[in-house]
Amino acid sequence: MIRHLVLFRLNEGVERDDPRVVEGVEAFRSLGGRIPEIRFWECAWNISDRPIAYDFAINSAFEDADALRRYVEHPEHQAGVGLWREFATWVIADYEF
Repeated sequence: MIRHLVLFRLNEGVERDDPRVVEGVEAFRSLGGRIPEIRFWECAWNISDRPIAYDFAINSAFEDADALRRYVEHPEHQAGVGLWREFATWVIADYEF
């Protein structure tokens, strides 16, 4: 199995209630039941107030690297990425478990 972690940081001046952010969050929340390669899916806002913390996280799992690649290339995932590019940056980590 491959764990796929994504941590998002909202751009300076962008708030959680910004309509673009609300749309982006909903786009990613809805992926869990829509892309067959996903084996585990959760996403949520960060609750830590530490200055190094990111704002939003996705924790997901895929059967193997091919399944992860298909997810990354999936049109619905790409549409969500396009939304988030407007207002955030992110880092990822993929590892076997």
